[in-house]
Amino acid sequence: GMAKAITCKTKLIFISNPNNPTGTIVGEKEVKSFLKDLPFRIIVIFDEAYFEYVEDEKYPQTINLLNEKNNIIILRTFSKIYGLAGLRIGYGIARPQIIEMLNRTRPPFNVNSLAQAAALASLKDKYQIERSKKLIKEEKEYLYSNLDKMKLSYIPTQANFILIKLGTKASYVEKRLLQDGIIIRGMKAYNLTQYIRLTIGTREQNEKFIRALHKIFLSI
Repeated sequence: GMAKAITCKTKLIFISNPNNPTGTIVGEKEVKSFLKDLPFRIIVIFDEAYFEYVEDEKYPQTINLLNEKNNIIILRTFSKIYGLAGLRIGYGIARPQIIEMLNRTRPPFNVNSLAQAAALASLKDKYQIERSKKLIKEEKEYLYSNLDKMKLSYIPTQANFILIKLGTKASYVEKRLLQDGIIIRGMKAYNLTQYIRLTIGTREQNEKFIRALHKIFLSI
């Protein structure tokens, strides 16, 4: 695993949790086991951009690990569930000594005041967050059900997207969907050429995707 890849040259380790593009997670037991014998000189960065969507109880509460470990940085964003992607704002959580070091090197004007105001306001909108989580949960089940009916494989997700296996047809389906005005993410850059990544949308959007997918497969 990852631990075996560590050498004397290793300085930083990034763990995307939930993972992009699979939507899978690394559980608390695995995280603690990995950190247990990790050299203190190595900084571990947890990218938790999609953590608000996680339903799995095994998901680690990394903030609690800060009480035990000095070499952890947690990255989170307002781009996903808060819908502020265009403002390019997020935050990092770490022990004071790490934050102090980061402050020495960060640009002086890295986040504008409008983005900060929007982020602070979004934190107060609990209703919107719960509504978004409920929507993703319901629509995820809708998509699972329809993909099962079409006998298409997918990876159960803890994020707001689904990785769907289409085999050798993946690239063709991606192009055909684009012709129908549906933009999905091809996985060639991840060396997952048999997959597409679908962002979970509203019921109307998801129905349009399923109809288009049916139409494409009927024509192949």
